Amino acid sequence: MNNVFDFAAACLHRTNIDEKLALTHQAWQLLHNGELKLSPSCPPLPIEQVSFPDSPELLAPRNMPNRKLTNPQGVAAFFHAIAHVEFMAIYLAWDMLYRFRGMPDQFYIDWLQVADEEAQHFELIRTHLQALNIQYGDLPAHGGLWDHAKETKDDLLARLAMVPRCMEARGLDVTPAIIEKFTNLGDKASVALLTRILTDEIGHVALGSKWFSVVCEQRGREPDSTYQALITQYYIAGKPKGPFNRELRKRAGFSDVELDWLATP
Repeated sequence: MNNVFDFAAACLHRTNIDEKLALTHQAWQLLHNGELKLSPSCPPLPIEQVSFPDSPELLAPRNMPNRKLTNPQGVAAFFHAIAHVEFMAIYLAWDMLYRFRGMPDQFYIDWLQVADEEAQHFELIRTHLQALNIQYGDLPAHGGLWDHAKETKDDLLARLAMVPRCMEARGLDVTPAIIEKFTNLGDKASVALLTRILTDEIGHVALGSKWFSVVCEQRGREPDSTYQALITQYYIAGKPKGPFNRELRKRAGFSDVELDWLATP
């Protein structure tokens, strides 16, 4: 296998976690070796055929385990939730490049890089969970993370707005405060892990901003108003609630107009 779309199909439609991680890293290595083809061999399968492992059990957000960081069980539940977010982020990156065809080669290179980094994050957290005497899948997980992919399966601009520039961007807002909490607890391992993830996520959101602007230009759309319209259309509450980390979001490509709109009640 030496075609990025074949790798994407395998990672999206096979359920073995270790195989998925290995294939993701293999594809990234083949790209660096100049051995990965970026031209599609067949059209994408429907998003309804994407397959997930049997565990963790997926539940509504209100039924999630307690994640207070003041006890070991809460810390374990917190990192299990983060592991699931990173695991789903692998799927989201692969689906981004698999489902939307006809883009420049750099689009597929960028999202393959994201998939590889998300796989690294998941592996790091899975190892961290083992130190907390828990395995990924031992606890239930949030069942709504994939809904945004299904809702935007036919519109790349909507996908870019909702996934990297909305859901993933929330990590830029909340992670610094969580890092501070672990710093106060003296948990250096958790601080290092979350800092690594935050650094990479700024880059992932920046790629979302980059390609959002490119697609807006391709379609003759004004980016700021288009972002507002898409978030209003697809975000269940109209738009996310703050506070927002303006500094990190600007580093990730948000405009002042977008940030002012988000911050306005």
